[in-house]
Amino acid sequence: MLKQGSRRQRFIDQFTNIAFKIGNQVHLRSLRDAFAIIMPLFILAGIGVLVNNVVFPWVLHGQMLTNFQYFGTYITNGTLNVAGLLLAPTIGYCLARNKNYVNKISAAVMALGTLIIMMPNTVPVTPLAAKKAVEVSGVLTFQNVGTTGMFAGIIIGLVATELFMTLSKLKKLQINLSDAVPSAVAGSFNTMIPALITMSLFAALAAILTAGFHTDLITLITNVIQEPLRRVNTSLPGLLLIYGTGNLLFSFGIHQAVINGTLLDPVLLINMNKNMAAYAAGQHIPYIINNVFRDTFGMLGGTGSTICLLIATLLFSKSRASRDITKLSFVPSLFNINEPVIFGYPIVFNFALIIPFVLMPGLGISIAYFFTAIGWMNRVVVMVPWTTPPLLNSYLATGGDWRAPVIQGFTLILGVLIYWPFLKISERVAAKQAELTQ
Repeated sequence: MLKQGSRRQRFIDQFTNIAFKIGNQVHLRSLRDAFAIIMPLFILAGIGVLVNNVVFPWVLHGQMLTNFQYFGTYITNGTLNVAGLLLAPTIGYCLARNKNYVNKISAAVMALGTLIIMMPNTVPVTPLAAKKAVEVSGVLTFQNVGTTGMFAGIIIGLVATELFMTLSKLKKLQINLSDAVPSAVAGSFNTMIPALITMSLFAALAAILTAGFHTDLITLITNVIQEPLRRVNTSLPGLLLIYGTGNLLFSFGIHQAVINGTLLDPVLLINMNKNMAAYAAGQHIPYIINNVFRDTFGMLGGTGSTICLLIATLLFSKSRASRDITKLSFVPSLFNINEPVIFGYPIVFNFALIIPFVLMPGLGISIAYFFTAIGWMNRVVVMVPWTTPPLLNSYLATGGDWRAPVIQGFTLILGVLIYWPFLKISERVAAKQAELTQ
């Protein structure tokens, strides 16, 4: 029995170490850092969409409504519609920072310039009041620099920055000036040849794709990488598998963002941005699953839907320790901050509570998916801050659909009932452990 426990612990430790190394890999970490930096812009976009399509129509009509809706339109232009353009230099900067590269701004500029180099030379544009598109050159379109170009921004930002930093380390490519020259000028000359080589290589690739294959890298990345990956990771089985694995790791002390933030957030955010853009334009909402849908219905009170555990404790528990930690943790959990529960209850390495902690998010997501798919709830179309309390977040995220908090409330009640027996088991185990230590 002891030998089996030892083997199980070794397996958990090895699995934990592997997952930590993968999640802490410098390129993946830089990607998470970059999304964290620009996330406030997407939340602002959600506010603009909500105000434009929910608040303004309540009180305004006709031309007055149209005039006021320019507010949300311009917010969308500066956030969603340039998402790829914002992401590439941010990734470049974060990667340079995480690899301790001296000239971080140069890395960011290089990523931005390279992304623009890879943009198509001609694009179809439909003039106002026209029915057919015409080919024009010398322009960047929101379609290419916005949500469609996000994955291209990720790949080009990582590759161009890595290439630039690698070339910058070669002393033969450095131009060293005297100490009398200002440091800013000396730094730019020091990276001049690596910058020229990096951008020239990408320009040559763009020319080959255009002249030889009549395509561009943005289109290739979108069709060959982004869409297949998005279809897998944003399918219901793919989401449940990846998110469940992330929660399992969290129960071993590794934050779920290590897996979920790396594998899910980029593609789920693309779905969310496209939903917001479609909602703002009055078009059909394309996707059920996106990052706000996952957070709203799979994270009631934080990952693992731990507010259900806290409510179950208040209703059914007689343990003073459990009730004390619940009183301290309940208010933060209302804003989806549940580290006090995870590490204070604790859920980490508490095998009784790990089971509902891993299963509850999948159950909540599946219930919401079912009701959305059959048309009993609107699709999620507004980016709401992840700290928005349960019930309110579902109402706002679905553009003011009253059915969303009803469905979320049903999941909440179900979660309390699911956590209840595991809570009792956990308290019995804790009581036996206390007896052994006396």
